[in-house]
Amino acid sequence: MEVQRIIATSKALDLIGLLKQKNGPLMFHQSGGCCDGSQPMCFTEGEFKIGGNDVCLGEVSGCKFYMSADQFTYWKHTQLILDVTPGRGSSFSLEIPLGVRFFIQSRLFTEEENALLEKMNE
Repeated sequence: MEVQRIIATSKALDLIGLLKQKNGPLMFHQSGGCCDGSQPMCFTEGEFKIGGNDVCLGEVSGCKFYMSADQFTYWKHTQLILDVTPGRGSSFSLEIPLGVRFFIQSRLFTEEENALLEKMNE
């Protein structure tokens, strides 16, 4: 059984496909607050500089998804689900001009999933 820390809805996958066609390879970073609160932001791959304190949670449709280690401490027991909703955020994320924005839903990992994740990190 493989446990994924980040997955996406079909709406998010469709939007990622469109953004890839327009912009090439992409990456995501879960913002840690400030202006937009905590939201996933989509960038052209390499446009957002990943630091030594960022954690890669996995990939969505071939796009790496990062968040800061401090924020990961709070989210490590949950599976993040990337989704899309109508509306305009005020971030620099690539989808904003299209009148939609990515957002995160989540669910707690089961005890079995948490045990598998701990074994993977050993």
